[in-house]
Amino acid sequence: MDRAPRSRYTRGRRWPTGRRRINRGLASAAASALAATAIVALGGSGAQAAAEPNLIQNPGFESGLNGWTCSGGSGSAATSPVHAGTGSLKATPAGADQARCSQTVSVLPNSAYELSGWVQGGYVYLGASGTGTTDVSTWSASASDWKQLSTKFTTGPNTTSVTVYTHGWYGQPAYHADDLQLNGPGGGTPGEEVPAAPAGLAASAPTSSSVTLSWNPTKGASGYNVYQDGKKVQAVTATSTTVTGLAASTSYKFQVTATNSAGESPKSAEVTGTTTAGGGDGGGSVPKHAVTGYWQNFNNGATVQKISDVQDQYDIIAVAFADATGTPGAVDFNLDPALNYSEAQFKADIKAKQAAGKSVILSVGGEKGTVSVGSSAAATNFANSLYAQMQEFGFDGVDIDLENGLNPTYMTQALRALSAKAGPDLVITMAPQTIDMQSTSGGYFQTALNIKDILTVVNMQYYNSGSMLGCDGNVYSQGTVDFLTALACIQLQGGLKPSQVGLGLPASTRGAGGGYVSPTVVNNALDCLAKGTNCGRFKPSTTYPDIRGAMTWSTNWDATAGNAWSNVVGPHVHKLP
Repeated sequence: MDRAPRSRYTRGRRWPTGRRRINRGLASAAASALAATAIVALGGSGAQAAAEPNLIQNPGFESGLNGWTCSGGSGSAATSPVHAGTGSLKATPAGADQARCSQTVSVLPNSAYELSGWVQGGYVYLGASGTGTTDVSTWSASASDWKQLSTKFTTGPNTTSVTVYTHGWYGQPAYHADDLQLNGPGGGTPGEEVPAAPAGLAASAPTSSSVTLSWNPTKGASGYNVYQDGKKVQAVTATSTTVTGLAASTSYKFQVTATNSAGESPKSAEVTGTTTAGGGDGGGSVPKHAVTGYWQNFNNGATVQKISDVQDQYDIIAVAFADATGTPGAVDFNLDPALNYSEAQFKADIKAKQAAGKSVILSVGGEKGTVSVGSSAAATNFANSLYAQMQEFGFDGVDIDLENGLNPTYMTQALRALSAKAGPDLVITMAPQTIDMQSTSGGYFQTALNIKDILTVVNMQYYNSGSMLGCDGNVYSQGTVDFLTALACIQLQGGLKPSQVGLGLPASTRGAGGGYVSPTVVNNALDCLAKGTNCGRFKPSTTYPDIRGAMTWSTNWDATAGNAWSNVVGPHVHKLP
């Protein structure tokens, strides 16, 4: 926690050398780099293009026998044993049938290839025929566990396709094969190569039975395959689709591949999409338009407050911050003795605020926060310990303000577990940095979309940032109305509901190192987003009358300035349409 004067700390954060404090020059460079990254992703070049593709379709049998033909109906998809993923091939020789399973693959003439795969069982063969030179095969006499086989070949001058296959032997029991791989130049249309793995996969707009997926176009792709929990479920030509027929309140893992006549790309990065419980918005019992303020559980030169001192304009009070414990993921809360604030009075003040219609939540993170949720066990510890603090002190929910990033898989797991314990009135807020919400591929953005059905609001910090990209691809400098509206637009277009987007600003020039704007600018940005008025150079293509509101660091710095921020922004937020 931050207990030092503002000259060294703001909002519980030291000026770090890497992520937190970005001067304008570095930020502009960062924005340019982000733009360049976007161009690379759209072009299908760069690191992803460098990954050597597998020319075999459905190589791990995650989509059953899709793409494969097995003699005499000898093959079937199996879920155990598997070498990796969730599927494998099981093929059973019968009589004179060797249980041959094969796939024809497009290749290029006069080219070198390497074929490999994992097998289990007695007398299992892996080979390639129709090479135009010497057909090849390799085999294992006995493999009680998974064993890798590999062989190489070169195609002839007129060869445009080869057949890769596995088979067993007469009178032998069933064998298994998994994760077959054929590496080399893809065939198909002359000069066409297997595309790179798609980038930018994001899950959004969940319902109780569906999740919408979107990704960046991939150079050279004529179509895309969609995988759900490792199994192919769709083949589409667009760069977005809705996966339906899902169970309510369930998390699913999705990946996509790009395809053309040369073959199928490697799979994209994995994202998690979670269906809602039945179409509800979740997000706790807070006003349609709300003001959030952080209350400092320490003295760093701002006015020291009790919860009862917090200005009435604040609808959500985030107590900063929870403490890490020696148990991974677990948190605790202890009042700072310097505040001279008894625990009994603290609890009574929380109840009084709640009786007045306010929500009081516990914020996890801050500059010195060391809470990390990086495993299933840590996610469970986080949920259990947070719920224990809610029970002890009466907190209505949690604010996620982790300074060093987060793992979207495990944070999603943690927040869903907490929601299951706390019920539908749980308030969940987030306070990511601007860099964390530039793309739906970021951990914070993924987490927000994963918990969209139970998320209250994301109050991104529009300060201590420098210049950043807006949703129109232009670079905007912090401290302007355009910076607020063009960056909020990224979240709105990226899948968050307007009611889940708030503008986070410092309450005074002493509350942050950069990015302070007058309360009037905050109100202008809210008007621009909600009504299309008072915009700067950037004007959104549509209005968002349900925009949630605004947040500030902190109620203490606000009080130091005579509540100048909340006295202006608060009434304006509450009068939004």
